[in-house]
Amino acid sequence: MMLTSIDILVAVQRDRAGEYYQNLSANQDFSIQIVSDTGDTLEILSDRDRHVDILIIDNSLPGVFDLITDLRHTYPRLLIILVDEEADFGLPGHADDISTEPFTNQDLEKRIRRLMSDRRLETLRADSLPAVRQFAKRLRTAPPGEGGKYQAAVSASFDLNYDYVAFYRLESIEPLKIELKAQEGPKSIQAVAPKQGSEDDIIGWVAKNRQIRISSPEDTLNHPLVARGRLGAAACIPVIFSGTNYGVLVACREQPGSISQENVLMLELISTQLAAAISKERVD
Repeated sequence: MMLTSIDILVAVQRDRAGEYYQNLSANQDFSIQIVSDTGDTLEILSDRDRHVDILIIDNSLPGVFDLITDLRHTYPRLLIILVDEEADFGLPGHADDISTEPFTNQDLEKRIRRLMSDRRLETLRADSLPAVRQFAKRLRTAPPGEGGKYQAAVSASFDLNYDYVAFYRLESIEPLKIELKAQEGPKSIQAVAPKQGSEDDIIGWVAKNRQIRISSPEDTLNHPLVARGRLGAAACIPVIFSGTNYGVLVACREQPGSISQENVLMLELISTQLAAAISKERVD
């Protein structure tokens, strides 16, 4: 299951639906639904089986401002972007953001990503932040060299109730070469853990695509330990800082379906700090 997918509902008049779909669906991280009236918008938002991260609503839709006001009261956590191409500039008002040139320089896409990034940090539980601060201390006191940083990240992740954690350092993308550099967990698991990622497994896929992904036993693209039934779920997080990809952090649990979105957010914070530490180590 890919965790970077953003569920987007677009409310726009029918004659502009194709333009929105063409521009937004090109991004593989976006899952797009398009409606052309307020009734369908409300129906989807009220359906518990349909998930919506962000509502994009075009100013050309009748009753748009009343709709946004009503939605803000009914769905206070819904992220809303208003598109108003007739304005020279705009203030979002009851919307979270406004785009006056949605398809120029990927303006709308950038606003979507920024809102989602802010929301992920905002929704991280307060009681998980001490673990991040503790990891920062581990990084500062880790032995010199990158190896100490790898092990600190692996140990900090393992302490978050994972059954096995590993870090794979990316040596090259073409050809793909990504090697195991640190791990923690039962000796029996460490002994059979893959020493390298490959084009055919989730470790190599995350390294090449630079996207978070988790796997369960039924997935075709999988972690070898999960595919063989030694573990039940694996989360793979790219370790990236300022555009440079340093490797992949892998965290596994025995129970299938036991890795949540919030669990992954914690791993993201650890991987970001690790990447920054590696970057500083290489500059120094």
